[in-house]
Amino acid sequence: MTYLFIADLHLSPEHPRLIRGFLALLDKYQDQHTQLYILGDWFNAWIGDDNPAPWLNEIVTALEKFHQQGNQIYFLVGNRDFALGQKFLDQFHGILLSDIHHIQVNKQRIRLEHGDGLCTDDVSYQRFKKIIRNPILLRLLKATPLSFRQKLANGFRKKSQQANQVKSYSVMDVNQHAVIEALKEVDLLIHGHTHRPNIHDVEGKPRIVLGDWRENSAQVLVIHDTKSDWQLSEFKY
Repeated sequence: MTYLFIADLHLSPEHPRLIRGFLALLDKYQDQHTQLYILGDWFNAWIGDDNPAPWLNEIVTALEKFHQQGNQIYFLVGNRDFALGQKFLDQFHGILLSDIHHIQVNKQRIRLEHGDGLCTDDVSYQRFKKIIRNPILLRLLKATPLSFRQKLANGFRKKSQQANQVKSYSVMDVNQHAVIEALKEVDLLIHGHTHRPNIHDVEGKPRIVLGDWRENSAQVLVIHDTKSDWQLSEFKY
């Protein structure tokens, strides 16, 4: 079995190359009995599962084919697509995971998350996340008209871009203490969000940061259940 981990694709109709890359990834791994884990920010923005976006049809069709080949798709939300729910995933038998999810591969306990929860030095973002991700508020937002949600998402994205321009890289990166805490009960931590692909040694335990998707390539993580190692590699498309 192949375990494939990706994050931060930021798919949108404005960037067809990224969509082509994702479809190419599905095609490459469809015959490998693959467990695909998408660790947040799959889409650049998501205003609700009830949004009739025709550009998604090709993606849904490819994912359904991927599943029919004996593969499985798992997803946990990121800061851009936290409104994505099980209703969308049901179209191709995908499974929505909790914000922090644990799996075991080759006797290794692995913690999966998007990564924004580790950026505790970014106090303003953590405060905003706590408010916007409140289940009651999220249900109310999903009940509003699509046009309102679209304007709201555009406003949030614009404010986020403006705020990030004045924040230091250290503030937007993970907090070392938060990382140590996250690794306490596991052997390996895998996340995305920071767009800084790398493998870090944290007190003898690896922290693997997945890469964001670019116009021609992406950094993905592949683990095989027949091997004891793992590989962060470049996928070109």
